[in-house]
Amino acid sequence: MERNIWLYILVAAGVSYLVRATPLVLIRREITNRTIRSFLYYVPYATLAVMTFPAIVEATQSVWSGLAALWAGIFLAWRGRSLLFVAVAICVVVFGVELVLV
Repeated sequence: MERNIWLYILVAAGVSYLVRATPLVLIRREITNRTIRSFLYYVPYATLAVMTFPAIVEATQSVWSGLAALWAGIFLAWRGRSLLFVAVAICVVVFGVELVLV
């Protein structure tokens, strides 16, 4: 059984390495295609959103406080507030909604 675990870890590491190394090996010159450049520009933002959205909603005691914080954060970020201001504000929103709901 222990041999299988190490085999799984080795295969997962190999696949992870290949996914990261393949673009570096295959793409040697600058990407000039406007559509591909536009797509690649937004990939980090989409990835960050996909990773953080579930955590925002599930990290609180109530889904409603998570959703309220999410909307407050989106609104404040859209208005150009700093990251520190948005973070403190959404903490206050979660605290306030949790206080009202409990």
